[in-house]
Amino acid sequence: MSEGYRHTCFSTNAPDNDGDDAVLELRRRGHTRVEDRIRNWKDCGLANLPFASSTQNLARVATSLVAGSLLAWAQMTCLDDELKKAEPKALRYRSLHVAAVLVRRAQRLVLRLDETWPSAPALH
Repeated sequence: MSEGYRHTCFSTNAPDNDGDDAVLELRRRGHTRVEDRIRNWKDCGLANLPFASSTQNLARVATSLVAGSLLAWAQMTCLDDELKKAEPKALRYRSLHVAAVLVRRAQRLVLRLDETWPSAPALH
């Protein structure tokens, strides 16, 4: 019978830091974030390796790293709600593929979004 709590267990061969389980849990959660970033990085093009030459592979890695970093930066600073935690595939569909027009108004550039796009309110 569940009491509404979620119990997890992990085992490690790391030193136990004087019995402080919170330190080990913090380390494990940080590693989970790294694994999430690597998974997202693969969605940004890293999964398409290897090419025939190492130069092509290096260019692909650099390009996918830039793409993954830009998406992570945009999520941290520009996006709200469900887009803030969306996967790269969902971000491509919901924000990068939105129909928009860049217009000049009063000597300023204004991005006009298609208001019928389902994710348009989240991008304002």
